[in-house]
Amino acid sequence: MSDLLLQPYALSSEINLNNRVLMAPLTRCMADDDLVPTQAMADYYGRRADAGLIISEATIIRPDGQGYPNVPGIFSEAQIAGWRKVTNKVHAKGGKIFCQLWHVGRVAHPHFFDGEVLSASAVGIEGTVPRMRELSYQTPKAATQEQIAELIGDYAKAAENAIAAGFDGVEIHGANGYLIDQFLHHSVNQRDDSYGGSAENRARFALEVVDAITARIGAERVGLRLSPGAYFLLEPGDSEDTKTFDYLLQELNQRELAFLHLGIFDDAMEFDYLGGRASDYLRKRYKGTLVGVGSYTPEQGAEAIANERFDLLAIGRPFIANPDLIAKVKGQQPLTPYSEDMLAELV
Repeated sequence: MSDLLLQPYALSSEINLNNRVLMAPLTRCMADDDLVPTQAMADYYGRRADAGLIISEATIIRPDGQGYPNVPGIFSEAQIAGWRKVTNKVHAKGGKIFCQLWHVGRVAHPHFFDGEVLSASAVGIEGTVPRMRELSYQTPKAATQEQIAELIGDYAKAAENAIAAGFDGVEIHGANGYLIDQFLHHSVNQRDDSYGGSAENRARFALEVVDAITARIGAERVGLRLSPGAYFLLEPGDSEDTKTFDYLLQELNQRELAFLHLGIFDDAMEFDYLGGRASDYLRKRYKGTLVGVGSYTPEQGAEAIANERFDLLAIGRPFIANPDLIAKVKGQQPLTPYSEDMLAELV
């Protein structure tokens, strides 16, 4: 069954993958203090280049998008140059890599930048910054329409920078409770202007970001990650969220993106307002390439693909423990179990 994962896949007319396995984005906080990717990061990604496609760790589009220490950026010339070392390493080994574009919204902290914390609305989240627990989250400011326009422009510029850095494309991070997701879920989006109050308005920011990026680099080089199930950094969802995602997916079907990627830690989770698993909800409504993820083993993922539940499988933490994951799948060898101790260094 796992042989199915090793089959090539045409992601678009221009991008062909060597197999159906994606390395999922994995935040490692290993950039330098200027958020520039390091040589160790280039070596780390290079060792995993036999994945069909690598999705980079989440990469911030501008300074006020930062909510974690030492995450990489894609807004300065030094960062672009640092990422070019990564993409060169991956391409030299025959791999493909997309840059995941990120703004954390209300999870940002001004410790990292000089400015305001922005979100869809002035709805804060309780808690502290990972790895810097002395920093508590702040109540964000609702972005003005002028600021929203600037954000859209910065997403598009970041995509342009990613292509300049040698990436094969970008994945827009619209999942996991970060900025775009904050506009999509009504528990955070309490606006009463053209970016809130209805399904169409809540989806507007996400679609405008998609359209700006595709206009800049082409739809065939753009993927989007979504979390229709509110489970992380968000309040519980309900039927209002379903309305928003129903509309959003209807619109995305007209965009011909490279892929749609589910954002979830465990796809065994079920959501009443989605009628079950988030992956099944997306499969019923999205016509293009769908990437499944969420604690699947290679064997389970291959079975899900065989059953047409999704088209490609993204694997996260096992890739930390197994740089040679694809070789082990080919050789039908057991995978080394992941442990949190492995986060201490890039291997």
